[in-house]
Amino acid sequence: MLYLGPEPEGRGAPPPEWPVLFEQLARSARDYRLERYYRAGAAGGDMPLAEVPFVAMDFETTGLNPGKDAIVSIGLVPFSLRRIRCREARHWILNPHKPLAGESVVIHGITHAEIKTAPDLLLVLDELLCALAGRVVVVHHRAIERGFLDRALRARLNEGIRFPVVDTMALEARLHRRRQLGLWDRLRGRKPVSIRLADSRGRYHLPYYQPHHAQTDALATAELLQAQIAYHYRPDTPLRELWC
Repeated sequence: MLYLGPEPEGRGAPPPEWPVLFEQLARSARDYRLERYYRAGAAGGDMPLAEVPFVAMDFETTGLNPGKDAIVSIGLVPFSLRRIRCREARHWILNPHKPLAGESVVIHGITHAEIKTAPDLLLVLDELLCALAGRVVVVHHRAIERGFLDRALRARLNEGIRFPVVDTMALEARLHRRRQLGLWDRLRGRKPVSIRLADSRGRYHLPYYQPHHAQTDALATAELLQAQIAYHYRPDTPLRELWC
């Protein structure tokens, strides 16, 4: 997973009522795969966290701009508060149809030879949406997975995708960046607490994993959410307190 800084936490509009929105999107979807995805429904905001079916998702990309960059790999790991379903994890390397920049190859380790024979996203879309259907997506920095997948589907299907997410980076920002550092803090050399994936995991004493492999980062994100909930929430906390 390539890293961007956190999105502003501004007040903004509240998250939609996802079950209602999914019903509307199912009626308006033109692609059968998207229609089937939306018809599987979405968890309601009142659902206790202990009952939520989650799926952690991570992308490796050619860069950070969804408008000009593309997805190179996708990792998925389904889980609940009690169990991570590693046997059901999925990983795809995709052809981004553009040259890989040297710096991105260094980061994610995927080579030109691998993408040359890899499928287009459209060829794995059915499997991807089936794996996401009925689950709440968990990511570490939602702008990447939401932005890149929506843009990729608009380019291929002429329609995008919407889905609820729990963003583990945003949860860490709530806890550790509630106030900005003052002038005195900055003069003393203090820096904001890091909310990168590895640093966030370290605060919960989770093991270090080599970063920038989509399936490994998805697993790391799943474990991080389990730890965040164990430390800061309750199993009966309603989902709406976490998602966006």
